[in-house]
Amino acid sequence: MSKISVSPLYEGTFSVGLDKKFIRIEKDDPPKKGSLKLSINPFLIQEDNRNILFDVGLGEFGEDTSTQTIIDNLETKGVADYEVTDIFASHLHYDHLGGLAGQQSGYWELTFPDANLWVSKNEWDKLTEEVHQHDEDKKDFFHFIEARANLKFLDDEDQPLPNVRVKKIGGHTEFSLALFYENQQNKYVMAGDVVGTRGEINRNFAAKYDYDPKQSMAVREELKKLAFESGYIFMAYHETHHPLFKLTGFDENKGYTIKNI
Repeated sequence: MSKISVSPLYEGTFSVGLDKKFIRIEKDDPPKKGSLKLSINPFLIQEDNRNILFDVGLGEFGEDTSTQTIIDNLETKGVADYEVTDIFASHLHYDHLGGLAGQQSGYWELTFPDANLWVSKNEWDKLTEEVHQHDEDKKDFFHFIEARANLKFLDDEDQPLPNVRVKKIGGHTEFSLALFYENQQNKYVMAGDVVGTRGEINRNFAAKYDYDPKQSMAVREELKKLAFESGYIFMAYHETHHPLFKLTGFDENKGYTIKNI
């Protein structure tokens, strides 16, 4: 069995209001009134011959943020930008995609020039149709990625790498993906904003920000059951303090017991 390492790459904590602007706050600060508190954690999976990212952070689409953050975080794990081999997108919102390219030199440059970028074909086609509605920076970013990134398209259920498979779950966006890394007893799942924080595990809620709140609720229950019964570790992209955790018990009245990893 190959040796693997899985690490969250914390980029910061933000208050996010209806305007969808990411305003930086401290980890223990409350969000601004009427806003959500979201942290940003791309995940690095290191195995023998690959360095894989599940989502890539905000890039320049937040307050006091840039692609330098994810580059610096990767350096602490001994990984250079050109050593990232594969990037998987859970969905195509800019807080999950922004780290793909930056303008620190005054023009767009790919952050990971040698990486394959794996995205849902259906979601990419939908974004292509709708990107004209976005602001100029986001439109420029999208067209640069479209032209320069090594795009690889995924079906609704796909296994493009030996240890990585994806499954369309919908909910947060129409074509949101659950990303699975499975290497014998090492089993991880990342579901973007459908299971974005540790606190969502024992809550039953419909989120107004979801494309289909009822679908998110249903698939969240399915993923929790799968993780508990089959021993998957959750990768929680928006979790502030414990982005990696496992479900170790279940009580009908209290819900799941959670073990931080």
